[in-house]
Amino acid sequence: MKYVYLFQEGNKDMKDLLGGKGANLAEMTSIGLPVPRGFTVTTEACNKYYQDDKIISEEVKKQIFESLQILEETTSKKLGDKENPLLVSVRSGSRASMPGMMDTVLNLGLNDVVAEGFAKTTGNPRFIYDSYRRLIQMFADVVKGYSKASFERVLDQIKEEKNVHYDSDLTADDMLEVTQKFKAIYKDLSGEEFPQDPEEQLIEAITAVFRSWMNERAIIYRKMNDIPTSWGTAVNVQEMVYGNTGNNSGTGVAFTRNPATGENKLYGEYLINAQGEDVVAGIRTPQTIDTLEKAMPTIYEEFHNIAKKLERHYKDMQDMEFTIENGKLFMLQTRNGKRTAAAALKVATSLVEEGMITKEEALLKVEPNALDQLLHPMFDNESLKNAKEIAKGLAASPGAATGQIYFYANDITEAKKRGEKAILVRLETSPEDIEGMANAEGILTIRGGMTSHAAVVARGMGRCCVCGCSALKVNEDAKTVTTADGTIYKEGDFLSLDGSTGTVYGETIKTVEPQISGDFETFMKWADEVRTLKIKTNADAPKDAIQARKFGAEGIGLCRTEHMFFEENRIFHFRKMITAETLEQREAALEEILPYQRADFEGLFEAMEGYPVIIRYLDPPLHEFLPHTDEEIKPLAESLGITFESLKARIESLKEFNPMMGHRGCRLAITYPEIARMQTRAVIEAALNVNKKGMHVIPEIMIPLACDVNEFKYVKNIVKETADAILKEAGVELSYMVGTMIEIPRAALLADEIAEEADFFSYGTNDLTQMTFGFSRDDAGKFLEDYYKKGIFENDPFAKIDQNGVGKLVAVATKLGRDTKPTIELGICGEHGGEPSSIAFCDEIGLDYVSCSPYRVPVARLAAAIAAIKNRTGK
Repeated sequence: MKYVYLFQEGNKDMKDLLGGKGANLAEMTSIGLPVPRGFTVTTEACNKYYQDDKIISEEVKKQIFESLQILEETTSKKLGDKENPLLVSVRSGSRASMPGMMDTVLNLGLNDVVAEGFAKTTGNPRFIYDSYRRLIQMFADVVKGYSKASFERVLDQIKEEKNVHYDSDLTADDMLEVTQKFKAIYKDLSGEEFPQDPEEQLIEAITAVFRSWMNERAIIYRKMNDIPTSWGTAVNVQEMVYGNTGNNSGTGVAFTRNPATGENKLYGEYLINAQGEDVVAGIRTPQTIDTLEKAMPTIYEEFHNIAKKLERHYKDMQDMEFTIENGKLFMLQTRNGKRTAAAALKVATSLVEEGMITKEEALLKVEPNALDQLLHPMFDNESLKNAKEIAKGLAASPGAATGQIYFYANDITEAKKRGEKAILVRLETSPEDIEGMANAEGILTIRGGMTSHAAVVARGMGRCCVCGCSALKVNEDAKTVTTADGTIYKEGDFLSLDGSTGTVYGETIKTVEPQISGDFETFMKWADEVRTLKIKTNADAPKDAIQARKFGAEGIGLCRTEHMFFEENRIFHFRKMITAETLEQREAALEEILPYQRADFEGLFEAMEGYPVIIRYLDPPLHEFLPHTDEEIKPLAESLGITFESLKARIESLKEFNPMMGHRGCRLAITYPEIARMQTRAVIEAALNVNKKGMHVIPEIMIPLACDVNEFKYVKNIVKETADAILKEAGVELSYMVGTMIEIPRAALLADEIAEEADFFSYGTNDLTQMTFGFSRDDAGKFLEDYYKKGIFENDPFAKIDQNGVGKLVAVATKLGRDTKPTIELGICGEHGGEPSSIAFCDEIGLDYVSCSPYRVPVARLAAAIAAIKNRTGK
């Protein structure tokens, strides 16, 4: 097997094998750009390294040294030669861009003898020893894992002694002194001399880059960006060119367009007499790229032309690294540039206007998740620079929030009445916190994962949310939050949350509303032209539904009716229903709830303007609606006119050991048919009322948690009997649908039987994932991190649909359902409905729609368009 490719042997389509950097170096070489020569050790060599117990095999080494020999011949230089040495850089390069996540070593090949001879040959000892000291420090850091701090302290001491501010102000003698001291530090740290064999340096550096594929920051980055561990990284070994030979040399980074705004203007920075890491280290202030036109006009013109050539060649904004060595330009890298969401839309629409790409190609250039940036408040960048970070949790719902902290939902509501901006801080939220969550600027929980109650509800409301922030300690009774360093924040103190990064700040930070440009509307229109999946929303209130419609939702795929019962003027009646001891008492309490439910549904139907609305009947176990402490139970008992003891006994009787699998969903309607009757009356009467205003509503009633056709049929008959009686009495006709939520594996396997009775299936992938894996989504975060670190799982199955297991159940149920009833409507309404790779899966297996939280609707629209293009073209 071939494990090593010379740059002239590859091209841009070999990213899987050569990594992004290697493929693009090969491509730039093939189109005649000034690229330092070199070779790439493939991603397959990296995977072999891990298969062989982290050893580079003799076969791979043999190919490395054969390619090195060719490189020596083409450059007329030799590794280890003391007069005309070949020095190389060793850089990582995975197939997906992972900037700063893995390791680099520059100036490899220098040793004491080479440095002395090369200094004489070049007549520039300062440059040589500047390069040598950099190699020693990088090798110690990257290859050996020693801290850079001791090296940096010595360098700072010498600059202080010489009374200079910048490294570039040190003389040749100074650099020789730095080099000698760096060698001494290396020996102190390692117990051995800095390696003098250039071939040993090379193999150790390549090994270090392979090893860096599994460093912590790379693992975290891959998890955040859905990059599989199995991809591995390539390693690029490239002839060194030097930006630190003097004032006619330099190095820089530039973009063909502005990565923040998308403006069609060269954007970047460079440093004279420097190497690449100096630009990003911030020790010296770089100059903007436009000043290069005056400093080196010929070089600038050449670079400007190359930048345009690369953008036309790749048909995308490019991020480039370059070095100028003694007045000659070299290109070290090009890649599609990282950019803000606003810039991504601007670049994509501009490239279409310029005739460079088609609309479909433009859609493929924008990452759907990036659109989140455009839909939520953000922190002002200047205010953020000096903000005090106190903890980090899970980035559960994007946006920025700043306000005074409160620990109970009712305190949040009172704070809002006083005109305060408030943040709800809880160990974990529950359905009874819904009003406080709606009134909060942001939500912070200590427990819970990305699909916990807090996360799901916050995303639905468009509220900023940070979950699972276990570094903080919350005492809800004392109303305090304590940080890891012992700082205590009390009720009324200010915190700020960044729901896009999971960061918690211990102060107020200025927020700004995102600017949505005309490019957004244009771009989303293109997406709608090509997608086949409908995009619905999960919404329980007209306000959420209206917001979702603004974002382009084509209906409601999930209305959770239980959220409607927690408002203060309703919860009493609902608790009265739960604690009722006779059917008559329950029906009387439900009669009082009916007007509220009917009005809620009318509001949703009107907000959706005739688009379909799927209403899920009561799902959670009843004990969730009842108070838990004696202090809460006493006043409720008094208001209900029953004794404290009898109410407490009733509450205790409703508690379950495993409520997720307990008395909930359709099981409630089987035990208490009167609940389903009341909800059916509310739905049908609401539909009739809005249809009188000229709308054409076809309500869709969803029975949750069915696992058997007889179970579903029993509740469906209650719905139909109630609905048909109302319609007969009213003397009108109304089409309505009755379907079920497929969220139990047994239901998926028996979907053909259930489809005989059901008008639609909605896959509840949150519960289906829980039941398939046997994981509690609220507790799985405690141990899943170990699964990621140990390579057992690549992704959180609650955040990204498990296509091998849960996905297979969905696919099986889809086929069984369609084989039985070709017209059955199929969609998903779990959190996966807003996740791009899950949406692609839904498109692939032929679902009709996905449903997600309102603020994920634009993300889903774009993801569905990309899925349609890829599934059609096979890209």
